[in-house]
Amino acid sequence: MFLFLSKLLPLFIYPVGLACILLLVALFTVWKRPRWTAGLIGVALGLLLVGGNSTLATQITYSLEKQYVPTADLPTAEAIVVLGGSIRSQLPPRPWIDVTEAGDRPIHAAQLYRQGKAPLVILSGGRISWQGEGTPESGDMAKLVEALGVPASAILQDPTSLNTYENAVNVKKILDQRGIRRVLLVTSAVHMPRSIQIFKKQGIEAIPAPTDFLVATEEIQNPVRTIEAQILGSIPEADNLHKLTRALKEYIGIGVYRLRGWL
Repeated sequence: MFLFLSKLLPLFIYPVGLACILLLVALFTVWKRPRWTAGLIGVALGLLLVGGNSTLATQITYSLEKQYVPTADLPTAEAIVVLGGSIRSQLPPRPWIDVTEAGDRPIHAAQLYRQGKAPLVILSGGRISWQGEGTPESGDMAKLVEALGVPASAILQDPTSLNTYENAVNVKKILDQRGIRRVLLVTSAVHMPRSIQIFKKQGIEAIPAPTDFLVATEEIQNPVRTIEAQILGSIPEADNLHKLTRALKEYIGIGVYRLRGWL
């Protein structure tokens, strides 16, 4: 139930979800409370305008991603741990597995393996049954990293984790069984602050190896300030709403996980 509620309730806080709720309420107030209706519609429009603004979405996302910027040369470790959330199963009409925007995770892990950063790659991620069919994501990621040059003998899987806390708990069991203490943790940059805290809470010596950066440092340090760029940046876009939603999801997750004592 916690897993379902953790996916459902935040949807009413994100800009698009909250705007939809306000518009729905406005439908019931339009006849008897026209002023309320106007106010609700105005707030809903404001959420979409502000949430879709590139500057706000970029700054909030960057506030998470800047916390763990990768060093020029990562140290070696005993294993590379990759968190799921980046692969769609091979279901018709897909000719093979599909990678999502976060597909950089297994790709980056394979690159680190080829660089000799660790002799093992641990892939952690199950598949939530009510979000669609398919094999566990760890298995799908295994197909990808093998295709990128990681031998099957160097791959371990955790096929049951359904959230970041379970990732850490289940990976901890694998590490303890093999006497592994130090790992490189690979996940999206916006997801790293929550992930690294959870893994360290489990007593794992995890070195952040983030990827899938949504914001380039250049965008922050040297933003384009032309009139054209400012006008276009103020126009709401779905991509900005998505970026802001991902960042808000992480801040909400940090708060909820902290209340549960998971980090």
